Amino acid sequence: MYNFDEVIDRSGSGCLKMEQLKEQFGREDLLSMWIADMDFRTPDFVTDALKCRMEHPIFGYTAIPDDYFKTISEWVGTLHGWKVCPEHIRYIPGIVKGIAMVMDTFLKPGDKIVIQPPVYHPFRFVPEKKGHPVVFNPLIPVYENPEGQTGSDTVAGHPADICGKDADRRLVTYAMDLEGLESLFKSDSSIRLIVISNPHNPAGICWSADTLRRLAALAKKYGVLVVSDEIHAEMALKGHRHIPFASVSEDAASNSITFMAPSKTFNIAGIVSSYTIVPDEKLREKFFGYLEAGEMDCPAIFAPIATMAAYRKGDGWRRAMLDYVQANVDFTDEWLRTNLPQVRCVRPDASFLIWLDCRSLRLSQKQLVDMFVNKAHLALNDGSMFGTVLPDGSLKGPEGCGFMRLNIGCPRSIVRKALESLRDAITD
Repeated sequence: MYNFDEVIDRSGSGCLKMEQLKEQFGREDLLSMWIADMDFRTPDFVTDALKCRMEHPIFGYTAIPDDYFKTISEWVGTLHGWKVCPEHIRYIPGIVKGIAMVMDTFLKPGDKIVIQPPVYHPFRFVPEKKGHPVVFNPLIPVYENPEGQTGSDTVAGHPADICGKDADRRLVTYAMDLEGLESLFKSDSSIRLIVISNPHNPAGICWSADTLRRLAALAKKYGVLVVSDEIHAEMALKGHRHIPFASVSEDAASNSITFMAPSKTFNIAGIVSSYTIVPDEKLREKFFGYLEAGEMDCPAIFAPIATMAAYRKGDGWRRAMLDYVQANVDFTDEWLRTNLPQVRCVRPDASFLIWLDCRSLRLSQKQLVDMFVNKAHLALNDGSMFGTVLPDGSLKGPEGCGFMRLNIGCPRSIVRKALESLRDAITD
């Protein structure tokens, strides 16, 4: 019914994935599998809704549709089992911008932010650029042992040396270091905000209700506001379920701001269709007041149209797309196990991003990136950008060392071509 095998040439469309290859990687002759949008055709029910509006010859100031927030509320309730009042929802002009707006609204100069690397890199550079110190609470790697069981290692509350002695172990997933987090909260009262990725980017983890409840209790106890970036919420893969942070407990609902969007799921990132959900009245009054003051909650003309079309007509397409992405994950994992066991796939619970574990190649990060770009001619995200920053400002934290992030939201023929190019570069 849907042709996800279709190869679409995106060159000349202005997309970042193609237009910034030279700037980001130093060359343009690369297979582009980095920035997190998909190469699948945006579904017809979205483009048809946009075309219908474009038939009118005037694009003036436009009112927010009466049923815009109601449509979002119904979608969130049906998909996640989270009952959200439409009045608790507002448009925001992008999730990274939303994180910056939360900082402007709730933080004072010198207030600190906690993040949990490896994690989406704007969580770090947004507060740094706004003058808020970033405190790192690294995730704990969970490995498969020779008996097929899993286990995690920590050293003084931090991950084990995953660039060294653990390089040949199969990384399965990560766990939150909640004990380490409480130690940070307890020892530093200037920590006022924690930003979490749920589902996690880059490792694709759907955090459990228990983990989220424990995090919520700690944050509430120490007066630390939680921002939950849930942009991949609609993309839980087979056997997994996304759990909205604010839905797990009263502590979570009363002390959090959630960001969601249809952009990843329906491949409409360029339309900017994000929204925020704030259950707590006091937080909502303050944050919505900030948004209203700068008209930051006023969507451009096409955002509500695309969102409502996606949420009203898109669940069948979403399921079919996820089946295809799941098959891409399975293909990638099996192909690497069979043909290139030195590179391992950390299987995601959600979304179309794969965290590639390349540590057993025993390359420095500079050598690893050079191999991908200049030998395999592949453009992937450098894993080091998701790690911690050392006091000297260098990106050398262990969490991203030896890793690359691969986007498999594309036809399987492209995935195969990329993997074969990688194998040829490594074995040459």
